[in-house]
Amino acid sequence: MSVGHRIRIRARAVLSEGFSRLTRTHLDWRTESGAWIPLERECLERKDGCVFLPYDPDRRRVMLVRQFRWPAYVAGRDELLLEAAAGYLDGADPETRCRAEAQEELGLTLGAVRPVYDLLMLPGTVAARQVFLVATYDAAAPRGPGGGLPHEGEEVAPVEMEFEEALAAVADGRIVCAKTVILLQYAALHLFPGGAAG
Repeated sequence: MSVGHRIRIRARAVLSEGFSRLTRTHLDWRTESGAWIPLERECLERKDGCVFLPYDPDRRRVMLVRQFRWPAYVAGRDELLLEAAAGYLDGADPETRCRAEAQEELGLTLGAVRPVYDLLMLPGTVAARQVFLVATYDAAAPRGPGGGLPHEGEEVAPVEMEFEEALAAVADGRIVCAKTVILLQYAALHLFPGGAAG
């Protein structure tokens, strides 16, 4: 259901523009009763991205990455984050971007790639979509160095884990990235028979 006819924008200002753009908008919103109410909203405008979970169905393993995340540190997490590999789409289709990120960060050539979700992660604050994918990989296939792109400030360590250990890392707080939790829960329900979704 479209809501565009219920919005009147009065003023919009860019508060900050760098890696992301932060805007403040003054608008009027028409309620169900027909009354117009004034609202003020800030929005972080970011590029759309993809996040993916490489998995080996035969060995029941998944590939994650460990890396530094400044916002996580600001939020009180004083450790490197264990998470699913991700990247901005930058105009590419999600599968193409996923395959490129797998080479850059994990040194992996992926097998079959399948999108599973197209979500807004923080719809009350952030204007960006995140495409979630799962992809097979072959443990016997040659691997590249991975590690990310140093000229972009990336220092990414690939981490291969047994699937059950990854689920345990969610339960005990070693994995706190919501995108990663979503993919692991999807894997528990759809990719690994007998995997607990707890």
